[in-house]
Amino acid sequence: MAILVVGSVGYDTVETAAGSRKDALGGSATFFSVSGSYFAPVGMVAVVGEDFTTESVDLLKAHEVDVSGLQRAPGKTFRWSGVYGRDDVNSRETLDTQLNVFADFDPRLSPDHRSLPYLFLANIDPELQLNVLGQMEERPKLVAADTMNFWIDGKMEALNEVVRSVDVLFVDENEIRQLAAAHVGAVNVVRAARFIQNMGPETVIVKRGDHGLIQFMGDSIFAAPAYPLDTVVDPTGAGDSFAGGFVGYLAATGDLGPEAFRRAAVVGSVMGSFAVESFSVERLGALKQTDIAARFRDFGNISQFAPLQSNETLPWRDGAAAL
Repeated sequence: MAILVVGSVGYDTVETAAGSRKDALGGSATFFSVSGSYFAPVGMVAVVGEDFTTESVDLLKAHEVDVSGLQRAPGKTFRWSGVYGRDDVNSRETLDTQLNVFADFDPRLSPDHRSLPYLFLANIDPELQLNVLGQMEERPKLVAADTMNFWIDGKMEALNEVVRSVDVLFVDENEIRQLAAAHVGAVNVVRAARFIQNMGPETVIVKRGDHGLIQFMGDSIFAAPAYPLDTVVDPTGAGDSFAGGFVGYLAATGDLGPEAFRRAAVVGSVMGSFAVESFSVERLGALKQTDIAARFRDFGNISQFAPLQSNETLPWRDGAAAL
């Protein structure tokens, strides 16, 4: 089944310990679409300027992404530049953000887009996220959303409405604490996730960078590690690539049960791990089915161990007792 993503498309100028790249294709909708396209058809709604290149459009088309919703407006395409810490890939400093045509982005869905059964509201203004959700002909089978601290600080009321309206919320570790703290004060990640679930979404996925993820679905908790890589080239787009793999897997299988969500989380982690191995979507956009399947198996091997059987117990030294 097909997926609709509404988000940003732009050009990134990035410096990391592995090097730098100027005006590389980026944006939340770009990473999500390329990642998700390996599993299910993806339709993109975004806005670009007159300087958006034919090569960039061709790359999306090569992945059979429906770009009929890619609006071209007078002006320049959204641009972002930043520097990542040399010793800590989770540390990032934004040097410049130029919204350009994205500042006036007004997503308009075509009749075909309004009927798609899977919807990902990428990290954009929560008022726009609500606008998109309101344009759907009927509520999609699955609605997932991402957000960031900027909206938590500046658009809390609208963001609360988004949270109440979605099935899956993607947030990082700091953001979920910040979002919950705005309502109930300082809490740890587990309590914060439970609070957010009570607001509406059945599933909350906490992204922890190179520490992996924690998924809260109903009363269950599932954790997965990040894939161990020798070199991280560029973390930009890892979260959106994760979301693309996650939603793409669910859309491809049509299964929204607990085990499918766990497997989807690992598929998302696989796609995120490929994304960080290059600048832009260079690595992510050149994958084969065997690449994805092999790394998915690797994840299973990394996390696999023999659980206790019903007739077993852990060893216990005689006389040991808690003081």
